[in-house]
Amino acid sequence: MIRRLLARPTGCFAVVVLGLLVVLAVVSLFWTPQDPFRADPFRQWAAPGPAHWFGTDAAGRDIASYLLAGTRTTVLVALGSGVVASVVGIVLTAVGSLTTRWVREGTAVLLDILVAFPTLLTAMLLTAVFGGSLGVVVVSVGLSFGVSIARVTRGEIRRIARSDYVVAARASGVGPLGVLTRHLVPNAAPLFTVQLSLAMATAVLAEAGLSYLGYGAGSDTASWGNLLADLQTYIGVHPWSATWPGAAIALVVAALSLLGDAVRDATDPRLTTGDRASSSTTTIPGVTA
Repeated sequence: MIRRLLARPTGCFAVVVLGLLVVLAVVSLFWTPQDPFRADPFRQWAAPGPAHWFGTDAAGRDIASYLLAGTRTTVLVALGSGVVASVVGIVLTAVGSLTTRWVREGTAVLLDILVAFPTLLTAMLLTAVFGGSLGVVVVSVGLSFGVSIARVTRGEIRRIARSDYVVAARASGVGPLGVLTRHLVPNAAPLFTVQLSLAMATAVLAEAGLSYLGYGAGSDTASWGNLLADLQTYIGVHPWSATWPGAAIALVVAALSLLGDAVRDATDPRLTTGDRASSSTTTIPGVTA
């Protein structure tokens, strides 16, 4: 599967970007070029150079060091939201697909109601009630997208459950657990993966947006959204400074979105079977299909 994933340009791009992000997050735990929170009034708006790779901001902080420290926040939010969304999505999907009729219909109505609330609005409401913190952002985004994952995956699970090979498996004596692990989960996994990657991408955007608005990470936490909020006031005078956090957010979100599509293409049985068939077909000169 890894080979098929890396064989796709989008998959290779996503793996390289996200792998680099994780490496930088680990490195930032032990080293940054300078103290990311150290203000130097004599170094305000220093141009990019050997001493300050991306320059400095209005307080004289090194932008490169702050960006490097902010990778930890980005990785934490993306992984945390992905875990919460996975748990919520799996539980709601199982309740809405594999239980009695009345429970399934009640769950469907509940999902339709909950999915109407936008993710960012839900996060803002929860942070306004419980205070701005990374934990609240992770939980709010995870819950919101877990509902969306369940709503999309529920229909796919029910479609697969009515397919001929699942009916045949049940008729041959395969139990509910065997049907779930051998047929339902593998066939629904590609769709689930795409939704999960979108959840993680949305989490990165939501954290940056909430921090930009003052609802997310506190001022004592390095966050790309916090840096963008600090720099946007001076974007007309020093436009290059806001380019770095904006480009970092856009790059990570694009990589997460593309990763879901690439994993789906690499794991979907219908697509991988087609790839194997096309690769094993030989062309005989003078013979046309």
